[in-house]
Formats: sequence, structure tokens, C-alpha cells
Amino acid sequence: MSSSIKNQKNILAKLGIEKLNPMQEEAQFAVHSLPETVLLSPTGTGKTLAFLLPVIGELNPAEEEVQALILAPSRELAIQIESVAREMGTGYKINAVYGGRNFSKDKLELKHRPALLIGTPGRVADHLRRGTFFAGNIHFLVLDEFDKSLEVGFEDEMSEIISFLPNLKKKVLTSATTDAAIPDFVGLENPTYINYLEDGVAKLTVKTVISPDKDKLQTLVDTLSFLGNQPGIVFLNFKQSIQRVSDFLTEKGVPHGCFYGGMEQKERERALIKFRNGTHEILLATDLAARGIDVPEIKFIIHYHLPLRAQEFTHRNGRTARMHKEGTAYVLKWAEEELPEFIENTEEQIIEEAALPKPSGWKTLFISGGRKDKISKGDIAGLFFKQGELKKHQLGIIELKQDCAFVAVKSDKVDSLLSMVNNTRLKKKKVRITVV
Repeated sequence: MSSSIKNQKNILAKLGIEKLNPMQEEAQFAVHSLPETVLLSPTGTGKTLAFLLPVIGELNPAEEEVQALILAPSRELAIQIESVAREMGTGYKINAVYGGRNFSKDKLELKHRPALLIGTPGRVADHLRRGTFFAGNIHFLVLDEFDKSLEVGFEDEMSEIISFLPNLKKKVLTSATTDAAIPDFVGLENPTYINYLEDGVAKLTVKTVISPDKDKLQTLVDTLSFLGNQPGIVFLNFKQSIQRVSDFLTEKGVPHGCFYGGMEQKERERALIKFRNGTHEILLATDLAARGIDVPEIKFIIHYHLPLRAQEFTHRNGRTARMHKEGTAYVLKWAEEELPEFIENTEEQIIEEAALPKPSGWKTLFISGGRKDKISKGDIAGLFFKQGELKKHQLGIIELKQDCAFVAVKSDKVDSLLSMVNNTRLKKKKVRITVV
């Protein structure tokens, strides 16, 4: 067995993946073999791993400067890519830089150069202008969700970044849509397209729910009650509306989280963590959550507000019916409201009376230690099992960050667990453990 195949098997084992899917196989071959690749595949099909494997495979362990750059349109996506890259356990230094965190912290981390740098275009361009790191040895560029970066106004920054990279040998662009044209500044000459956008589309069912009132708050509660305890995202057009809907759901006793652009970065990240680990099964979100964030397979999405454009409708719907699984998009429609022409072939869903969704049965704990303290997921699990006397089924998803960790634990075990493990030692660090 060649060393590269063996390394890949080790990486997949660390990620808990048995084998690559056809899109990942094809993408890996193309990226390794060709200078320009455009990868089109739905959200949730594993594009991150599809480009990370060949990027990591082409890094040179002897090189001391940054070798590969990945640009992402949002902080959440940059953090997600960094997390996957770190979990691969390659031995290479990997860092992510993005707006909303201290610039001096970036500079400190970049003093010892990462082999792979991930970031949002605004923050990466800022570093290049200030000369924080040398860009002349970057030979591999990935523009992940490139059309989303253009959509949110990063065209000038992306163009500027590429002008700082004179020695590029490989370019990879990814997207979950065929709509966007590739701008000239990317400098593609003869790209190879890998298109998997038709896969799994037929698994999505779109249904309308008729609201008797123009104000659809009670119809939303009735719909969530009818759907019961299963994970889903409710999409709204405006962040101001999220607060109003959230207040109403809280008043009615419907557990949920919120995710929108006006939130502090820390709160946005924690909302996604609690959604991923099942603490919250319902997430109220703007279109910020339609693409570029890492969330689990969800059974349904709800369009509380009608999307303004066909593209938004497509991307929201792309959050369900992923990876060949089935899912449903529910469109809440006031009885006198006209559906836009891009919403067609829908069937009406009659909402039967049902009890309100129950709390999920999980809570999320924060641990004040992470990777930089040499703490692993195994260390956390060991502490909770041995000292905290948890059973395996009472411990949920563990998310390990650079300086902290988040752990899902069964709600009825939280108080007794905290009394046994808070302010204890993990490796050599005394850690605080609190409910988020």
C-alpha cells in the first residue's frame, strides 16, 4: 500500500468515514491531476473533504511559509473548514483568520507560519496589505462557495488577494449553484467542471401551509407542533423578525435557537453548536444559514417568510434532502398571499392539532480548555465517564476548539455531573465546566 493511500485511510478513520462518495473521489482525482477545477455539488455532500484531501496531499513538510490558502464567505464556514482540517490529524499547522476576532491574536498565531491558511476575504486581504505573512510560496488556492463571497460583496478583496499570489499552480472553486459566473480576476483558462448538482434533488418535497391570519406566528407554532421533535430550520427574511418570532415561541414554550448576522460571533457559534448537538432542535435563521455553515442532516425547513428570489429558495431548501435522504420544505402562506412564480408544484399540508414540541433532553456544557492545552475528546469522555459517572448513552456530541470545548449531556444528569467534575483537572489544566 502506497504511503499516500495509507495516509488517506488514516485520515478517513480519524473522521469516522469508511469511504469517499463518488463526488469526492472524482474531485480528488481532478484536483490532484489538473490546475483548475470547478466543483459544483449540493450543500452537505462533503465538498470540504473533497478539496481538503488533495490540498493536504500536496503540502510540503519542509516548507516554512504558507503553502495553501482557502477563502470562505463567512466566519462560520472558515471555522468549519478549520475544524475538519484539524480533525484530519495531518501534523501540519493550520489556522483560520476572520473578522470579529482580535487582529493581534491572528498575528501571534501567524508568527509561526501555518502550512494551510483559511479565512474570509476581508481579513485575509487585510493581513496581506499589512505584510503579516509571506504569500510568495502559496501555490494552492481554494475559493469555497465563491459565488456567495461575490454575493456578500467580497469581489474587490478576492481580486486583491489573487494579485498577491504570483506563484499559484492550482485553483479550486466550489459552489452549490450553477447560477454564478466566474469573474475574470480569478484567471481561469481551461477549468474542469465536476457537476453533481442534480443528485438528490428529487428527494425534496415542497408543501404549503395556509395561515388564516396575515401574522403567521400561531400557524408556525401549530406547524412545529404537528412536525414534533425533529431537527429543522425556520427561515425568515429579516433579523428584526427573528426576535419577534423568538419571543412568541418562548412565550408558548417552544425550545429553539437563533442565528443571524447581527449576533455576536460567539453567540452565533454557540447557536450552531447547540443545534448540531441536539440541545436545540429548532433554529430560527436568516439566509445566513442557507449556505456555508455546518449543520446536521435535518428533516425539514420552514419558509416563515417567502424568499425574495429563486436562488434563496433553492439554497434554503438545500439544507434538507441532502446526501440522497428525503426532506420537506414547508412554505407558510397567508390565505390571500400569492406565491412567487419560482415556487411551483406544491401540495397543501393540512396541519392537525398536536402537543407542543418537548425540550430535546440534552444540555450543552462549556469546558474552559481545548486543543492548545493538549486536551482530546477522549480525555473529556474519560473524565465524564469515570469521575462524572456518566453512562455512554448520557454523553452526546463533543466539539473541541483551540481553547475550549462544548459537550452535550443528558439534561437530567447535568447537576450531578457538574458537582463531580467542575474545577477539576484535564491533562495539566484546571477547567471550569458550566452550562451554556
